[in-house]
Amino acid sequence: MPADKPPLSKQLAYACGMIGWSIMTNIIIVMLPYFYLPPSNARLTPLVPQLLLFGVFNIMSAITASGRLVDAFFDPFIASLSDKSENRKGRRIPYMKWAIIPAVVFCSLTFCPLVKGESIHNAYWLVFTLICFFMGATAYIIPYNALLPELTRTGAERVELSSLQQVGFVIGIILSAMVNNFADWLQSFTHITSRDTAVQYTIWGLAIFAGLVMLVPVFAIDEKRYSNSQPSHLPLLPAIQKTFANRNFKYYLISDFSFYMALSIISSGLLFFLKSLLGLPESLGGELMGSMVLVSLVFYPLVNYLSKKIGKKPIVIFSFGLLSLVFIAIFFLGKFPMAPKVQIYALVLSASFPLASLGILPNAILAEIAQNDAQQTGENREGMFFAVKYLFVKLGQTLGIALFAFLTVYGKDPGNDYGLRLNGICGCVLCLLAIVFFSRFREDEKRVSS
Repeated sequence: MPADKPPLSKQLAYACGMIGWSIMTNIIIVMLPYFYLPPSNARLTPLVPQLLLFGVFNIMSAITASGRLVDAFFDPFIASLSDKSENRKGRRIPYMKWAIIPAVVFCSLTFCPLVKGESIHNAYWLVFTLICFFMGATAYIIPYNALLPELTRTGAERVELSSLQQVGFVIGIILSAMVNNFADWLQSFTHITSRDTAVQYTIWGLAIFAGLVMLVPVFAIDEKRYSNSQPSHLPLLPAIQKTFANRNFKYYLISDFSFYMALSIISSGLLFFLKSLLGLPESLGGELMGSMVLVSLVFYPLVNYLSKKIGKKPIVIFSFGLLSLVFIAIFFLGKFPMAPKVQIYALVLSASFPLASLGILPNAILAEIAQNDAQQTGENREGMFFAVKYLFVKLGQTLGIALFAFLTVYGKDPGNDYGLRLNGICGCVLCLLAIVFFSRFREDEKRVSS
């Protein structure tokens, strides 16, 4: 008996899950370097020393990378368990339900330093909390994303559901970027004098809200009714090997990795760009993100239309090219002959089309890769495809944060900002690499208009 097509209400419920985990993961990306290694004019207390390990990596780079090392093993493990699950309530929802509490708890604890000052003990604490957070987030994210190809039947449906999913993701980005705005309001209404405390309370509140939103698809979607996928019986290692054997998937992975590494540079650096390169208040970050997202929403119908007419591949390659120019502009921020606000708004709004297209299309493309593979092999390994994708996404995000943190050694303060500017060059190179690899992706011509 074929599964029912989920109505719009269920699709919106599914997108709510994206809002929740996007809030928490983007809080880590946006606020971790800023909270623990703030610029000199940020009213925050530095919490970890600027030590260099092996003379190359600063301590924040090593901390962020350590949590992802566990993910290298945990992502495929969760995917394999989910793919093989024979739970009477479904393969995905039961895992999502139990992952929410540890994700919320350890996202909050990440911003609870052991010492209220610069200390190596805070570094050790960060390693522990980040590992636990990433494990909790993974146990939700991998099954959640594996539901996308199972809830859709055609290429058009996948793009539509991926569009709603992306709306949820960018809402999470906006809320995470508004941490400093919420902290300002909290200090104004409660008269909290410590900026560190106000930021902590804000993050804890957002993490709890994120957890509640992540519960929506758990309770709203009947997985057995809307999905009729069958458990995979492949052991873990053969499943990984067969997933990597897919030619299209390898080129997709490399370009996706480059994109998320570049995106993390922007997310981690936005508050620094505002304070150090342009002399603007960090509370402007939320306003900027909101503007970028609202403009990107205007492009959603265009992206959907063009993907049906010309295919997804040309749009993705064009978006990478446009984003590479945005990164070049970062190098010159504060030096253009125009007001600082005009510079940053022009930069952010130029990124709105890439944000729309690179948010919608990659998940729809991956869903097609997974479904094509299932038709050819007879094995439903959607979870493994998304596990490997999100392993590379997380590695890209982590290396992006680590690269940003490393380059701060070469300057992150007003008048000493060369390290921040170098991030623009690195982001441009990453986008160009994404173009090179994705150009080798073979789009199925028969599915372009499906």
